[in-house]
Amino acid sequence: MRWKGRRKSSNVQDRRGQATGQRQFRMPGRSGGRGRVGGVFAIIAIVVALLLGVDPTQILNLVGGAEAVLPAPPEAPSASRDVGSDEGAQRAAVVLASTEDAWNEVFQGAGSRYRPPQMVLFTDAVDSACGFTSSATGPFYCPGDNQVYLDLGFFRELARMGGSGDFATAYVIAHEVGHHIQNLTGVHDQVRQLRSRIGQAESNALSVRVELQADCYAGIWAFHAARDGDFLETGDLEEGLRAAAAIGDDRLQKMAGRRVQPESFTHGSSEQRQEWFTRGLRSGDFATCDTFN
Repeated sequence: MRWKGRRKSSNVQDRRGQATGQRQFRMPGRSGGRGRVGGVFAIIAIVVALLLGVDPTQILNLVGGAEAVLPAPPEAPSASRDVGSDEGAQRAAVVLASTEDAWNEVFQGAGSRYRPPQMVLFTDAVDSACGFTSSATGPFYCPGDNQVYLDLGFFRELARMGGSGDFATAYVIAHEVGHHIQNLTGVHDQVRQLRSRIGQAESNALSVRVELQADCYAGIWAFHAARDGDFLETGDLEEGLRAAAAIGDDRLQKMAGRRVQPESFTHGSSEQRQEWFTRGLRSGDFATCDTFN
C-alpha cells in the first residue's frame, strides 16, 4: 500500500503515553512466579470469556499460576496531541483520510453529507463514552462519542495471528469506520432496541450480522481505494482477506483450544468475514451490504 506522502486525516487524536496504571490478578494461594499473560493470549482469553458470558478475569486468572495484568482506570486525561510522527500513526491517519474520501463520495451520491468519525490512538487502556476499555479487547468504535479507538500494538498481535501487512491495518480501520456508518444510518439504534427484546442466542446472531455488514463496508472502502491507481499494490487485497480470516470466531475458538460453537459467534466465521468483505469490494454498492435480509 503506497500510503506515504498522502493526505492525513485531521480527525485523529493521539492519547498514547497517558498513564493508566495496572491492576494485577493473581491465582489464589500462588506466589513466586512472575509470568504474565501475553498479549495474544489476553486477546483470545477476552474473546472466549465474552463468548461464554463470564468475567474475562476468570479466564485470565486460570493460567497455570501466571499473573494476568489488566490496566486500571486511567488518570484524568490530559489534552490530546496531534497525530504522532511515527510510521504506524501516520499510516493510520492516511487510511482514515482515505475512508473519508470514499464515504464522502458514497454519501454525496445518495444526496447526503458524510460526518467522519474521530480516531483516538491510545496505549493499554482508554476511557470513552462507552466506558473504560482495555486494549486487550482490540480496536473498537463507540457510538456514544462517534470515535474509533485504536491501540497500534494490536497490529503486532494480528500479525502473529496471520494478519500481517499494511493493508491488514487498513482493513481493521475501515471495519471500525463501517460501524460509524451503521451509527449514521440508524442501524446501531435499531439493533440496540431489538436486543432488548430477544434472547442471548438471537442476540449473538444479530451481532454477527452487524459485524459482517461492517466487513462489507470495509470492502466498499477498498473498492474506492482500488480505483486510485497508485494507492494499492499487488497483494494488498489478499492481506485484507487474511486479516479477516485471522479474526474469525471459529479460528479464535480453535486457538483458545475450544470446539467451534457457531451459536456463540458474535463476529462471524473466517469464511463469512472474507465473503462479506469481498462483496463490498466487488460491487462498491451500499445495497449489497444488507446482512439483515
